[in-house]
Amino acid sequence: MAAAPASSAAAMAAAPAIPASSSFISSSPCSLRVSKTSPRRPTGRVSHKISCVSRPPAVETSYKTSVPRNANMAKLQAGYLFPEIARRRAAHLLKYPDAKIISLGIGDTTEPIPDVITNAMAERAHALSTIDGYSGYGAEQGEKKVRSAIAATDYADLGIEDSDIFVSDGAKCDISRLQVLFGSNVTIAVQDPSYPAYVDSSVIMGQTGLYQQDVQKYGNIEYMRCNPENGFFPDLSTVARTDIIFFCSPNNPTGAAASRDQLTRLVKFAKDNGSIIVYDSAYAMYISDDSPKSIFEIPGAREVAIETASFSKYAGFTGVRLGWTVVPKELLFSDGHPVAKDFNRIVCTCFNGASNIAQAGGLACLSPEGLKAMHDVVGFYKENTEIIVDTFTSLGFNVYGAKNAPYVWVHFPGRNSWDVFAEILEKANVVTTPGSGFGPGGEGFVRVSAFGHRDNIIEAARRLKQLYK
Repeated sequence: MAAAPASSAAAMAAAPAIPASSSFISSSPCSLRVSKTSPRRPTGRVSHKISCVSRPPAVETSYKTSVPRNANMAKLQAGYLFPEIARRRAAHLLKYPDAKIISLGIGDTTEPIPDVITNAMAERAHALSTIDGYSGYGAEQGEKKVRSAIAATDYADLGIEDSDIFVSDGAKCDISRLQVLFGSNVTIAVQDPSYPAYVDSSVIMGQTGLYQQDVQKYGNIEYMRCNPENGFFPDLSTVARTDIIFFCSPNNPTGAAASRDQLTRLVKFAKDNGSIIVYDSAYAMYISDDSPKSIFEIPGAREVAIETASFSKYAGFTGVRLGWTVVPKELLFSDGHPVAKDFNRIVCTCFNGASNIAQAGGLACLSPEGLKAMHDVVGFYKENTEIIVDTFTSLGFNVYGAKNAPYVWVHFPGRNSWDVFAEILEKANVVTTPGSGFGPGGEGFVRVSAFGHRDNIIEAARRLKQLYK
């Protein structure tokens, strides 16, 4: 293992190459605060908190246009979370080029796509070189046989028809398309912590106020705190009414899956307030208990909810790109206009349809052989999760999630999340994700991903045990 040399610890403490902060870009002006060592930190470490403002670097140019910058972009707090983690990883490798880094940070799959799926994509790709097999533009909503297969496989007996399903290039892309659908004059609520795309897309759309540094929140967003004390489900009696409620279950990053009773309360809350739930079910296949895999298992949900989903974390499609969004025909705007009709207009304007090769893979995923293969892949990652949970539990940490998700949510009481991230990277050459990157409710936690080759997971566990023994 090529960890940072012990002799360099003092130099790193005095002027860290990878500063600890909630989010920043290197060109931003920063202020540095230093605090004493806290529990769970190896001796000889100093905590650095760096507060930075998102500003572009000064660039000398002979010409600039007269086009004003989108003011909403200026509200964003520096870089998007995962590219920022990649930047810090790259900076670490520049300093320690021989370091053997294990990445348990970004939730990117690592295991090969099953043959039954890639064979179908290869056959479709080869067919494109023939007269009979060639096809150009397809339906923006997705191929009918793919939509029908999704409806039959994931929504049987739930009242969802193939015409309610829009096949896409992934759930993340659909989240932004939904934001275009809703426009800038809506209010939103998000779980805290939550996947950062919900908040960042809201900022870009102009739905929010300015970032409030003292509370690390954007104005005009309702942050629904989800923590161990409330079972990672918000106290809805304290949540203000908003137009849109983003809700992910199993949750990224905490790994918590909402129960049937909790989702029933959420649907009732939305109906009582006339709100729309955007339900992110990207990790539904990881659920191993009786928690609902779809919001549409809850009576009345078709009148208040949209669901996004993806093949990414089941079939290894993070690079292939294929997902879907369900917009039930029963879902109406305040004027009675069907939401699905407007979403269809957005899709037809902004998107030319998912790749026909990717859709061939998606259809194979939904075959009996494909479903078994995906469950095998999910089972592999869940075994990785158990190794990570056992590691941190043996070290005395409180660990959450994991049972129904490929993420382990580890508590470091009193610690700054970016400090912990830097510590694990510098001392163990393991990349994690700082909890505060998912919202203020994630401070004091790190997310550890179970996406990794088995030997890397075992080696990361060994290094972590050595670091925190």
